Parts: sequence; structure tokens; C-alpha cells
Amino acid sequence: MQVKEKTGTKTGKDFIRAIIDEDLKTNKYGGRVHTRFPPEPNGYLHIGHAKSICLNFGIAEEYNGLCNLRFDDTNPSKEDVEYVNSIIEDVRWLGYDWGDRLYYASDYFEQLYQYAIELIKMGKAYVCDLTPEQIREYRGTLTEPGKESPYRNRSVEENLDLFRRMRAGEFPDASRVLRAKIDMASPNLNMRDPVMYRILHAEHHRTGNKWCIYPLYDFTHCLSDSIERITHSICTLEFEDHRPLYDWFLDQLGVYHPQQIEFARLNLSYTVLSKRKLTQLVDEGYVTGWDDPRMPTLAGLRRRGYTPEAIRDFCDRIGVAKRDSIVDIALLEHCLRVDLNRRAPRALAVLKPLRVVIENYPEDRVEELEAINNPEDMSMGTRKVPFSRVLYIERDDFMENPPKKFYRLAPGREVRLRYAFFIKCVDVVKDPVTGEVTELRCIYDPETRGGAAPDGRKVKATLHWVSARHAIDAEVRIYDHLFTVPDPAGSKDSDFKDFINPDSLVTLKHCKLEPGLRKARPGDIYQFERQGYFCVDVKDSTHERLVFNRAVALRDTWAKIMKKQARSTG
Repeated sequence: MQVKEKTGTKTGKDFIRAIIDEDLKTNKYGGRVHTRFPPEPNGYLHIGHAKSICLNFGIAEEYNGLCNLRFDDTNPSKEDVEYVNSIIEDVRWLGYDWGDRLYYASDYFEQLYQYAIELIKMGKAYVCDLTPEQIREYRGTLTEPGKESPYRNRSVEENLDLFRRMRAGEFPDASRVLRAKIDMASPNLNMRDPVMYRILHAEHHRTGNKWCIYPLYDFTHCLSDSIERITHSICTLEFEDHRPLYDWFLDQLGVYHPQQIEFARLNLSYTVLSKRKLTQLVDEGYVTGWDDPRMPTLAGLRRRGYTPEAIRDFCDRIGVAKRDSIVDIALLEHCLRVDLNRRAPRALAVLKPLRVVIENYPEDRVEELEAINNPEDMSMGTRKVPFSRVLYIERDDFMENPPKKFYRLAPGREVRLRYAFFIKCVDVVKDPVTGEVTELRCIYDPETRGGAAPDGRKVKATLHWVSARHAIDAEVRIYDHLFTVPDPAGSKDSDFKDFINPDSLVTLKHCKLEPGLRKARPGDIYQFERQGYFCVDVKDSTHERLVFNRAVALRDTWAKIMKKQARSTG
């Protein structure tokens, strides 16, 4: 089954939408709503970015407005076309479209340069020769004011000359910067003469070697918003203290002024979302790449089997708030189960095979039994699965000496085979050296075809199975949380990598699948009955070698959490 995209999720009112409603009522922006999603192309997007994508594009959809996709490509030493392409693919995969409004901050380099010249002429910017370390030292602290740079009072003429020579490439990297002249005693450290431009002799992925000075985020972002006539510039909470600087640049230049609004970023349990930490995981080989299915990147989630519908539903459920909090990853998994339960066709797959021989079943007989493709959607119909004398069942479904509450197969016990017959274990074959169970000898009741006994007798367990003669082999990768603790980055005394889960990936090599899965193609998603939801790997799977990734297990811990809370409050 190839999962298709859904466009449009309705969200309840929140404080951002309340602000927009008031702006529309007062006609603040002429009745317009225009947002933007401005990623830096220095890594892959992750589930936290999905929250921002859904918010910005979702608001534009709800208010019949527009949303731009704009790359904040002002640091060529860390940026790459690979990241640009992956971001475009991810936003499209989530189901959003920016029309003809794909922009880059580099589109505005000349205009930004002219704005900087204008600020110099106004006496609001100056070239500073302090080293980066000295700038930090002069900046002061939260309790002590900063010190003015000895270069702060250069003449306008000298600043213009030096800035033009910076652009011409006369000076080495980090030897000079352009700073805004604001207030070194401001209680907001961001207002203490922030750097606007730095020298960086690096080739840019779009402008090549045309520039050797690059604007910093605070100067670039507000003016890019202004140029594009954004109405509401929605940012994460760490930019709240930067808002006065956002406003200062726009006010000093007297240009069109959008409104910056901040919301709490997504923090997800058992996960890290810091781009720096994710880069460490990739570069140091803890994962196989940015699209490793254990990564919280959209590329990794997509490869694992997550759907855009599930991610959009998750973002819709968590909403937006003004305060940081950690969202339980169980909610994200719940959203995926809800989506895939409706759409994923069922299949029989034995991940740890144990051979079963049905002694009273004819050796040359093969029966075609009818199996339901999806009990949640009967329009998906049924399929035929072959049944024969030799089967595989799950090794964990048999115990020679079962405890009291183990209801599956054991010597002398009868169970139901899904869509098939009742079978009873009559003998156990073991390896003479290791004592390991290698085969079960069973008998079946032909009167129980379809899984019901005419005499009304009951069994306590239903097992999945695969016909050995018809089974196809596959590799199955069982993924778990990448970290063993809910907040791996929260401890100041430990490295987040100390909490990496050694069992985050378990590879099963010789799994047995029903023959209908031979037609499965990369990206197709199935529910393996009693096992979970599995996606055909888009990278390693071929027609000759099927590889499935477990997207999520069947057990819904979030639903249990909600039931427990309901009981405690009821």
C-alpha cells in the first residue's frame, strides 16, 4: 500500500490565531495573512520543524493566505545543496505547496548590503576590529553592562570605506565585522551592538565566490520578512529576546514592518532535536545517516514508515503554546497507529520461525484460505493464503513448560491458527546437542476450518503462521527509541550519547512472510498481524531482497495513559 498525502487539518484557536483574528478585525495588514517557513540549509528537517511547517502553512491555508518557503542561506561554510533538496522534498511530502514563492536569503544579498550602507550613513552601524573573543568580553553579562568598542566612534566616511573594502575581499576572515550601534548598557544582551556582517571567504552554493561578507541571522531575517511583505513572522521561543532587535532594524530603516510572534518549540521524549547533536550522531557513526529510521528527521521517519497524515495529526494535537514542555513520544506513535490502522493492509509474517509439521494433514495438499485485508475497511476485500502440512509459527508462541498465564501453544494444548484450523501439539523435536526446540509435531481438526469448532469448544489463543512451502524470506529491522531515558540532553553531568540505546536496532535475517508480499514495493506499509506496522525499506529493499522496517508496535501506550488519566479524573 502506497500511502498518499492529505492536505489540510483544522486546528482550534490558540494565541497566535487570536492575534491574527485581531489583526484582521483592525485591518492591520489590509486583510492579508502571509507567513513563511525559513529553514537553514545546514541539515535535515526533523519532527520539530514539522511543527513549524504545519503551523505556518496551516495558518495560511485556514486564512486563505500565503506561505513562503525561504532558505536562510547566510553561512556557506555549513550549507549544502543536499540539504536544500531534502528540505524541499520534506515540505512537499508533508502535503504543503508554496506555489511560486520559493526564496533564498541570498536573493537579497545586494539589497541587504545597501541597507547596511544606509545604517552606516545614519551613524547606526560601524566597522569593528575587535576579535570575536574580545567582542564577547566587551559584551558584559546579565548583571554588568558592556563596554563600548574602541572603534565605535569611527567616522561615517571611514566606516563606509572599510565596509566596502570588506566586501572587496581586502581583509582576512574574522578580522573585522560590521556592528549595529545601539546600546552597550541595554538589559537585553542582543541589543549590545550586535554583529551584522562577518568576513567569510567561502564559496556559496548559489552565489559562488561573489561575496566574502555574509549577513547574520538577526539582520537578515527581519529584512527578508519585510522584503517579502510577511504579515506574521512566527518563530520559536528562543527568538523572543531577539524581537527588540528585529523591530529596531526595521524601525531604523523605516521599511515595511511584519510582526514577530514566538511559540514554544517541540521537545520530544527519548529524542534529541538539536541540530548540533543530530549532526554528532551522524558524523560519529551512531546512526547510518540523516535518514536512519531511528532519527527524528522527516527523512528518517518517512523511511521508517511514518505518514504525513500521522505527523500532521500529531502537530495538530499538540497545538502551540508559550511555554516549553516535553511531549511524550507515545503520542506520536499513537497518531501513526490511528492512521495506519485504517489504511494498512494486513499480512501474515513470522519473524522468529519455528517449524510445525501437521502429522494428519496430507503431504501433497495445499488449501487456499480466505483472509481479511483490513477489518477496519471491509472495502479492501480479502485475499487467499496457502495452507499446507508444514508451517512456521512464531518461536515465542510456544513454551514447553508454560507458566500459568501463558495461553499459547504448549505440549497437549490446542490453539487456533488465524483464518485456518485448530491444531494441537503432540510432540516436540529438539536438537540433540543444544536441547533447543527445532520442530513441533501437531495434529489439526479439519472440522474447524475458518477458526471455529462445530462442537462449540473454545481455545484461548489465536496464532499467526505461514506455509513453509510458500513462504518468502525477508529481513526485518525492529527499531526502538534511540535513547534509554526520556530527556537524554537534560543532564548537565552526562553526555547525551551516554544514553544511546544499544537495542535501538535489532535485525532479524530469516523471517518468513506470506507469498502475497512478494509484490511489495519500497514505501509500502503493512500491518503484520500481532506484530506491528512495517514499511518496505526504500533504500535497501529490492525485488530479490525484501527489507522491512518496523514503523511502530501494536501496543498503544498512549491510549493506556489516556485511559488511566480518565479513570483518575473520573
